[in-house]
Amino acid sequence: MDVPSHHKALIAPYRAALYNFNEAALLTIMDDLFSLDLVANFCHPIGTLSGPAATYVATIAPLANAFPDLERRDTIVMAGPTPKGDHWVGCGGFYTGTFKRPFLDVPPTGHMAAMRFHEFYRFEDERVVEIQALWDIPELMMQASAWPMQPSLGREWQVLGPATQDGIVPGPYDEATSSITCQHIIDMLEAMKRHPSQGGPEVMEMNRYWHEKMSWYGPSGIGTGRGIEGFRNWHQIPFLAGMPDRGQYVDEITYHFFGDGNYAAVTGWPDMIQTISHGGWLGIPPVNKRITMRSLDFWRLESGKIRENWVMVDMLDMYDQIGVDVLARMREFNKAKQGFNRQTGKAVTGAFV
Repeated sequence: MDVPSHHKALIAPYRAALYNFNEAALLTIMDDLFSLDLVANFCHPIGTLSGPAATYVATIAPLANAFPDLERRDTIVMAGPTPKGDHWVGCGGFYTGTFKRPFLDVPPTGHMAAMRFHEFYRFEDERVVEIQALWDIPELMMQASAWPMQPSLGREWQVLGPATQDGIVPGPYDEATSSITCQHIIDMLEAMKRHPSQGGPEVMEMNRYWHEKMSWYGPSGIGTGRGIEGFRNWHQIPFLAGMPDRGQYVDEITYHFFGDGNYAAVTGWPDMIQTISHGGWLGIPPVNKRITMRSLDFWRLESGKIRENWVMVDMLDMYDQIGVDVLARMREFNKAKQGFNRQTGKAVTGAFV
């Protein structure tokens, strides 16, 4: 079996133990799959964790407490080597179940809820040595009617899986196609970085790289845009208006690109650096603050162009860097609701038990 297919096979029992959640089985699998020296980088406020035990305690355990019938659903599972020879597996999908108890003080609803994830696993010697993972915690806030931020410009909804229903990419690994797909994404991003410093929107050559019926699935707080016009209107134009120095600090960050058939992915911790020097993005004023951003992305090519792009950004970390505690703001907005302690602003653990 080729290496990318082997790595996808190694991670399959972990995914299965989270689909039919079984704590004992999952802990055994994690001990076998993850290195004792594992470095797990998770979204704000979870942070960086060391080792499989600490990773479980800080991530899956509180999620399973909030969702007693926790279920993981992967819509994308792909793998491949980076140009430097590192081997990654990328998984995207949803954690779902009945939201019965608070999660990070997001108030429970008593109903089924879903939280999108992008999780990337780097393998060495048949073990996972590094995780880079973003969970769309703001998506839970929306479902709980506990939204503390500005309204999104894009469409907020439960993001779709691949239209072709082939996101669990089968083996054997197609090196030629994977390389072409990955290079298409790298070339597209290079073209995008030409604007606005080198000219107007035309320098990005978007029609060359993007399908006319493309779907851009952003994180909660930004939302989805359809077609090049929708992508530009609901994300790119305000994004660049607020941070026109995007793409000028690439020598200070590390990307990990890999492809698998018609799919490509990038992960980095962080993989963007820019300055909020102007207004126009998410209602944030020009704070003149240089920020880093964690964006873990998947793309799917169709007929040689990008038809779908799944984007996850650590929105809570971005806000934290400019001095906005989104979770504290959420508690203030929602402390009068049932299930909150009005003195502490904390969600009550026993809600919907």
